Amino acid sequence: MSQDDDLFFLLHDVARLGRLAADKRARVDGMTRAQWAMLVRLARNPGLSQKELADLLEVEPISVARLADRLEQNGLIERRADKTDRRIWRLHLTDAAAPALHRIAAQREELAAVISTGIPESLRAAVLQGLKQMKANLLKQPETDITNDQQEIA
Repeated sequence: MSQDDDLFFLLHDVARLGRLAADKRARVDGMTRAQWAMLVRLARNPGLSQKELADLLEVEPISVARLADRLEQNGLIERRADKTDRRIWRLHLTDAAAPALHRIAAQREELAAVISTGIPESLRAAVLQGLKQMKANLLKQPETDITNDQQEIA
């Protein structure tokens, strides 16, 4: 089996190339892909805590704190104290974030179009469905199975 036919290598390569392309597009707007992700997540889930956002973005809370500092300095988000726990900061988009979110959405649509060039809509839909099923399969897999599988691979 060639590397191009290996599901794991192919998923990794496509994801890596997609991240690189998104990085380039974000830099044009003076942002980073991480800032994009943070703004998009906050648009979908207003009022997340920095810890909750770190979990969603799969980064350390200190990384979210630094990203939040930059986005707050640029007037795109604001921190609000949690109503029940003074130690927690809730993150909210400001009105100034709307134009940035529109640009991000346009860039994401363009990138999706580039990635799916030459792929018929029926195949694109099948690929999306397949990826969703793979994600669901992995989310359902008990940790003990993962540990046992890793031991078998080693």
